Amino acid sequence: MVDIATRVWNHKWKIDPIVRSLIDTDFYKLLMCQSVFRNQPDTQVTFSLINRTKSIRLAQLIDEGELREQLDHVRSLSLSRGESTWMRGNTFYGKRQMFRPDFMDWFENLRLPAYHLEKRDGQYELTFEGSWPEVMLWEIPALAILMELRGRAVVNQMGRFEIQVLYARAMTRLWEKVEKLQGNPDLRIADFGTRRRHSFLWQDWCVQAMSEGLGNSFVGTSNCLIAKNRDLEAIGTNAHELPMVYSALAGTDDALRQAPYDVLSDWHAEHDGNLRIILPDTYGTKGFLDAAPDWLAGWTGIRVDSGDPAEGAETAINWWKARGEDPKEKLVIFSDGLDVDKILELQSQFAGRCRVSFGWGTMLTNDFKGLTAGDTLASFSLVCKAISADGKPTVKLSDNPRKAMGPEAEIERYKRVFGVGDQAEIEVVV
Repeated sequence: MVDIATRVWNHKWKIDPIVRSLIDTDFYKLLMCQSVFRNQPDTQVTFSLINRTKSIRLAQLIDEGELREQLDHVRSLSLSRGESTWMRGNTFYGKRQMFRPDFMDWFENLRLPAYHLEKRDGQYELTFEGSWPEVMLWEIPALAILMELRGRAVVNQMGRFEIQVLYARAMTRLWEKVEKLQGNPDLRIADFGTRRRHSFLWQDWCVQAMSEGLGNSFVGTSNCLIAKNRDLEAIGTNAHELPMVYSALAGTDDALRQAPYDVLSDWHAEHDGNLRIILPDTYGTKGFLDAAPDWLAGWTGIRVDSGDPAEGAETAINWWKARGEDPKEKLVIFSDGLDVDKILELQSQFAGRCRVSFGWGTMLTNDFKGLTAGDTLASFSLVCKAISADGKPTVKLSDNPRKAMGPEAEIERYKRVFGVGDQAEIEVVV
């Protein structure tokens, strides 16, 4: 096992680049990329970095030259022969050749497109423009780079023994969480922590600890490179990006109202089983489910990713009952702002009422809160989102208005079209 503290102390990024592979990304990104490659290959999309935690002034913490060096390194990466073989030949969700030959031919020749970077008011403005299948693959590497460079900026000010103690404390904290989760045979939990991880080495250590400590209760990781290297299941389905872009392309209010279902119709044509997971909260969960076509009720489950998680699950259970489905046969995946106590609470609350699973993110792979003076390693909310498609702005409403994004006039239009009323604000931690 890697001695992380020593590796950090001796850090030279050319040995340990932050992003070391095009598959050092989340599995859902590759699944969505294939869908976009098939259905919307010519759509021009702009992605932008958004730091929701304004008090973390990244441009003052992170050296611009080092940031550019890491971004340029990602642009030099291409799929290795072993990575291509893994994608072409491995079984994902019980299906071999999940990735089609035409997509793989394209991906094997891909180099990520150029980026635009500048400083403004203590923050970095980082944007990516181009064809949707290409620029969408910048999201996860960009976030991982910014998060790890911020961590390195803090750790670089520490002495050797201070670093040893820091990681010893962080490891102890994680293992105590694992111990609290042990002894629950019905628990199903996966690592979803790539995008805001402390570092690649730390995420890899966390995954190994979860695998050893939880056994069969640990069902896999969203990180494709770690899944490949550790012979684990690659976990993931789809994200808000798809309905946001489809909706931006809609020409009328009626087309806008239909766009989120068009996304899932395309997905339905490509995937089955546990890949048929609804993410209903992009424009409000209740309104989405109320207007959903009956065929969606037959899907495997739902992912709850914003708002009050228990309320979201109750909404899904009631919807399935109203559509003549048995909730006990359905899967609810919780994935927003989770930590161990919330996981145990939700597991207990919904056990026997539906199948329950968890995608554990930032508080698994980046929980250093309180471990440094001034809390300089505490996690914060950083995202990279599609902000326009073919020149039209994208919008996300969410079940938590604090996560809403887009021009104010468009937000109000989307609220009207999707019938979104008053929403309860919930603190966005990560």
